[in-house]
Amino acid sequence: MNTFEMNDQQVAGLAAAICATAEAMGQEMNPGTAAMMAEDLCAYPVPVVKVALKACRFEVKGKLAMADILQRVQTSDGRPGKDEAWAIAMTTNDEFETVVLTDEIQLALAAAKPILDGGDKIGARMAFIDAYQRFVSQAREDAKPVNWHVSVGFDANRRIQAVTKAVEMKRIPQEHGKKYLADLSVEPVTEDGRAIAGLLTGAVTRPAPALREKLQLVKDSMLQMRRASAKRKDQIRIDAANDLANRRAMLIQQAREVEEQRAAQ
Repeated sequence: MNTFEMNDQQVAGLAAAICATAEAMGQEMNPGTAAMMAEDLCAYPVPVVKVALKACRFEVKGKLAMADILQRVQTSDGRPGKDEAWAIAMTTNDEFETVVLTDEIQLALAAAKPILDGGDKIGARMAFIDAYQRFVSQAREDAKPVNWHVSVGFDANRRIQAVTKAVEMKRIPQEHGKKYLADLSVEPVTEDGRAIAGLLTGAVTRPAPALREKLQLVKDSMLQMRRASAKRKDQIRIDAANDLANRRAMLIQQAREVEEQRAAQ
């Protein structure tokens, strides 16, 4: 259900604004035509349509057309352009990176993934852009608002940075951003928890004897890792690649679920 549906009074006011815009552009418009155009635009927020009309007055040469208004209304929906969308999609290759992406980016990435996995990055980019523009056009035709969501990576610091930036760019509502940040900024509440955190921060806290023994095992494992043979290091790289493949598979599954939800509507 679209939450932007205008009421009758707003539609009438918009029709008057369309007539006034046409007149400002040196064109006489029939009130009936303006009313029809207003009805076609009623699925969009009133402030967005008014901004589009103002842009038409400054940018359009010649007569005001429905396509002029609709183009400016749709491009203000917050969806990134094709090049920015591709750049966002490519950050999902890093399993440590937290990525904030739209439904359309996720769907297009799933469509381009077989080509990308084959090593053809240029072909994958072309396939991605073609699919992305198709999904965006369909979403705009259906007057669906943009939906940004978070794909969480392994690096905790990058998670906080990504969510903070998304809130600043108004891609995630502030209340949602606060919840994400609260979940990602939880402090350890026990001495043992602080001791584990101290391994990363350098803060010295004495753990319980049982945990001290476990921490020593961790340190020993880390030392063994440093001394590992080349074969073991290769295995580590393979495991990391498998983790990345699993993350990509998760993104594809999420994309399929989004597509299925759209088809069910």
